[in-house]
Amino acid sequence: MTPGQTMRRGAIRYGIGALRWRTVARLAAWSVPETLPAALSGFAVARAVDAGFLAGRPGVGLAWLGAVLAASVVGAIGTRQVYRCLGDLVEPVRDDLVRRVVAGALHRATGARAAGTRAAGAAGDGGAVARLTRQVEVVRDAYAGLIVVVRGFLFTVAAVVAGLLSLSSLVAAIVVPAFLVGVVLFVSTLGMAAARQRAAVRAEERLAGAAGAVLAGVRDVVARGAERHAAALVAGPIDEQAAAERALARVAALRAACFAVGGWAPLILLLLAAPWLVRRGLSTGAVLGGMTYVLTGLQPALQAIITGLGGAGLRFVVTLDRILDTGAAPGPAASGLTSAVSEASEARREDVAERARGPARAERAQTGTALALRGVRFGYGPHAEPVLRDLDLDVPEGDHLAVVGPSGIGKSTLAALLCGVLRPDAGTVLLGGVPVARHARPERMRVLIPQEAYVFTGTVRDNITYLRPAAAPRRVAAAFAALGAEALLDRLGGLDGEVNPAQLSAGERQVLALVRAYLSPAPLAVLDEATCHLDPAAEAAAETAFAARGGTLIVVAHRLSSALRARRVLVLDGERIALGDQGTLMATSPLFRDLLGHWHADPAAGPIVDAARRNP
Repeated sequence: MTPGQTMRRGAIRYGIGALRWRTVARLAAWSVPETLPAALSGFAVARAVDAGFLAGRPGVGLAWLGAVLAASVVGAIGTRQVYRCLGDLVEPVRDDLVRRVVAGALHRATGARAAGTRAAGAAGDGGAVARLTRQVEVVRDAYAGLIVVVRGFLFTVAAVVAGLLSLSSLVAAIVVPAFLVGVVLFVSTLGMAAARQRAAVRAEERLAGAAGAVLAGVRDVVARGAERHAAALVAGPIDEQAAAERALARVAALRAACFAVGGWAPLILLLLAAPWLVRRGLSTGAVLGGMTYVLTGLQPALQAIITGLGGAGLRFVVTLDRILDTGAAPGPAASGLTSAVSEASEARREDVAERARGPARAERAQTGTALALRGVRFGYGPHAEPVLRDLDLDVPEGDHLAVVGPSGIGKSTLAALLCGVLRPDAGTVLLGGVPVARHARPERMRVLIPQEAYVFTGTVRDNITYLRPAAAPRRVAAAFAALGAEALLDRLGGLDGEVNPAQLSAGERQVLALVRAYLSPAPLAVLDEATCHLDPAAEAAAETAFAARGGTLIVVAHRLSSALRARRVLVLDGERIALGDQGTLMATSPLFRDLLGHWHADPAAGPIVDAARRNP
């Protein structure tokens, strides 16, 4: 068996395995009344002609045609119920695919960063975006269409064949073989069509990766006048995708020929054989009934299966193959969900062991977490101006460091480098003497809270404990109390209350993210403007809580008051970098003096406030 056949069979087994068989039985049951018009149409026409209009009894003929109308009403009810069943079959497949894509993308990104292949990681991210935003939806829609089409084809053909046999076995012998020849010819083109569809999917991914890389560096492209070079980078993938789409169009022309054989040839043969059938005693109504079965039953069924399998079906199999091929991370876990459960179980075991060892173990966990940067340089793109250049920095264990500087100077970039989210172009970032990207479980060592806080739909408990799944209730309550967030917890309905991110303000999302970080076991906390949506009093409470939490705290300051609360301050000013306490920086850093000049003390409003707030 070829690898392609194995992939296709695996995709089909995946689709079938995802079905909910009780829903499938309900779907099949409603398919019977849906095909009632197809089963009755030809027979009713034959009876209306022979026993009604040709016999001089128009009332009888109209009654038979009225029966077809009544059958159509029943069929419409069946169709409505069929579509009601689709959601129960399709949505679980989509949810599982999303989990697989995200888990696979995270695994590859982590592996690429650990191997030092930042460019490869970026390209992989582009493909993951294409899989998540387009390909998963293609599979979802194609899967639903495939269920409808295949089910409809099988039930309709069975109903039409039964109707033909009720008219005459001779009519069935003329119509059915020609129809089956068209079906066989169409099925024989599926292998070639699958290969071309697969090429189109891969071309789409390459184009998405190339375009994403260019768009990510658009500011540098424009600044350096490199528009032509950027256009050349995406020209090849664009041409490749265009060629793949043209190849698919040629396959569509072959499908049209198959429909001509299977859909129109039976009708032509039946017309040519009509005189012979009449001489053999077949009535005029029976011939018209056979033609009705071809026109209203077999032709629509063949058209639907060619369009469904040749279009949506191929997209389903090929795109699903691609997602399953690239979306699964190695290891015994079958999906990202299983992997997450495994990690959570391990975290619970470690948490229990940590509590059993007591405070001495907690102190030992703080050791080996000093940060050291040596000759670090980083730029967004190989030809971009470095954001950070030849940076040396030491952050001892237990330090409280604030990072200040103008917007765009590289503060968030530094935070991402310290946490291993970005990898430097040159130099090293060490955490406890080990490159930060090489830590086996970095989430146990550091926690980064960005400006745009992430919360997800679920309970409050789910949102704040996934970095420490076995956190005791008293520890969770202490975290909310330390950050002054008890009122938010009460408003959300306690730990079991449901979180709807769209209904939370930006500040409330930041508070939940801060509680989550405070509760984590990581001894290094990096707040990257993580309190920018809070008022000064709430910001002060959060930073004070993290400073008292133990471990190392690094704050990318949104307000200068954060710097005045810190033990040391790092001032980023392009080529000039200053580090020290507030007194030292007042004497050595013009930028720090300029920043401080816009602020002054106001005991009534808090430690430090903006002059504009004090004098509105």
